[in-house]
Amino acid sequence: QVQLVESGGGLVQAGGSLRLACAASGNIFTIYTMAWYRQAPGKQRELVASITGGGSTNYADSVKDRFTISRDNAKNTVYLQMNSPKPEDTAVYYCNADINSPSGRFYYTKQYWGQGTQVTVSS
Repeated sequence: QVQLVESGGGLVQAGGSLRLACAASGNIFTIYTMAWYRQAPGKQRELVASITGGGSTNYADSVKDRFTISRDNAKNTVYLQMNSPKPEDTAVYYCNADINSPSGRFYYTKQYWGQGTQVTVSS
């Protein structure tokens, strides 16, 4: 079994900074793409940023130049550095990862989600 556990959410003032972390643990052989999604009340879940195993990154236009995604492969952890957040960034942030796990003589890849962490940006 694999678990993703997020931390670092909370209340932050607009223009401040906040760092989210998500640690994967359990039956892990390798982790492919890791990502952060968010969901605001009444809106669909949307991709914020993603990072491949090789370190290539992708960002939503709304967070480019403000947020930075990174990962520590030794710790199976992905981070989201949120600089200059805006009130419209308020949402529940979810960690997502594609993880390859051993099962006997075989391996399988499955997508996992964290439980979510609330980020509230005050104006």
